Amino acid sequence: MSEETVDVEVNEKLVAATESLEITDGPAKKKKNKKKKKKTPGEQNGEQLEKVENEMPEKQDGVGSENPPSEDGKAPEKKKKNKNKKKSAKTQTEPPSVPISELFPDGNFPEGQLMDHPIAANDQKAKARMTSEEARAVDRLQLDMYNEIRQAAEAHRQTRQYIQRWVKPGMKMIDICEELESTARKLINENGLEAGLAFPTGCSRNYVAAHYTPNAGDNTVLEADDVVKMDFGTHIKGRIIDCAWTMTFNDKYDPLLKAVQEATETGIKNAGIDARLCDIGAAIQETMESHEIELDGKTYQVKSIRNLNGHSISPYQIHSGKTVPIIKGGETTMMEENEFYAIETFGSTGKGYVHEDMECSHYMKNFDVGHVPLRLQKSKQLLNVINKNFGTLAFCRRWLDRIGESRYLMALKDLGEKGIVDPYPPLVDIKGCYTAQFEHTILLRPTCKEVISRGTDY
Repeated sequence: MSEETVDVEVNEKLVAATESLEITDGPAKKKKNKKKKKKTPGEQNGEQLEKVENEMPEKQDGVGSENPPSEDGKAPEKKKKNKNKKKSAKTQTEPPSVPISELFPDGNFPEGQLMDHPIAANDQKAKARMTSEEARAVDRLQLDMYNEIRQAAEAHRQTRQYIQRWVKPGMKMIDICEELESTARKLINENGLEAGLAFPTGCSRNYVAAHYTPNAGDNTVLEADDVVKMDFGTHIKGRIIDCAWTMTFNDKYDPLLKAVQEATETGIKNAGIDARLCDIGAAIQETMESHEIELDGKTYQVKSIRNLNGHSISPYQIHSGKTVPIIKGGETTMMEENEFYAIETFGSTGKGYVHEDMECSHYMKNFDVGHVPLRLQKSKQLLNVINKNFGTLAFCRRWLDRIGESRYLMALKDLGEKGIVDPYPPLVDIKGCYTAQFEHTILLRPTCKEVISRGTDY
């Protein structure tokens, strides 16, 4: 073999060795790179902390918060929602002016007092009402209606509690009524016949038991020795809260108020599905007339006013057919499921019997009246105003004045004579006596009895 041949073979081996080194070098470097990427947990945490510290000046919104900022630098979604909730949450003012619907934006309004239905001796079904799945299912189906009446009840509660704080002797009765009604209109968020006041504010004093509210020009002043029955109503879509209390400024009348309040509570306790109206009346009278009051050295038995009573309530109808007596001997009619009732009692130091007297202020369109032809143009026009603004809800002369009506007395009398609109004059006992009233609205739910208008005041 020549030297040239040896050199060629050596060169070829060197080239092959070089090529093999270049081929294996690539993967070797890659493995080395991969090893560099793998880091211990401590190193990784160190880099993350360093990264957060570098980013902190750009993300001040997330500092110190429970929800740390996201990697893209934006504030967390959850935090934004909380901020919006805080902005929308409202609290009531003094005097109250924020509508109840804005205080409870989710539409769930406070529940009234829940009570069991009374269990009759021969009614075993009543025992299972609270646990009956069928009754609970029926209950759930009516939640929207319950929330409507509860909204009206909350407006009533907040209005009356404000008036209880605000009223002082020496104020004019008309000013008290207008302040109360103005507050209630704001809280109920008055909207035509959809939401508003259910009837005028009664502020009957002393021997006047019911249906008095001042007409324009009445300058009657609240005296320190007066016993005043404050009775007003609110409604949502015709679901009426009828609720009243008695206000005094002299402790000597406390026994009278105690008698009437206890009688009302007795009526509420005995009311319920399948309860007989006559039994409720008998229980109320027994409680009422077990009380006495001493005034100016003379002792009086507190008497139930026998021709006044509670009543069932229907949408847009304050008195809807059934009456709840406050003396024994009434009808044997039974209360039924899903009915609304105003349980109200009146006590008196007089005869315990009322009659109509004084100037009329309350009026209400007859719920069952059909079409009646009218000749007077003013009567037609007034009836249109009543239909538009009040429907079959009660109203008063002040409310006609408020919406701009004038010279309407002749037309109002004509509508009364035709049986379209009924007048409701004040109801009075003998002069010199004192009368008191307490009232709550209850709902006979399938599962229980709800005292919807119950409050911390009474």
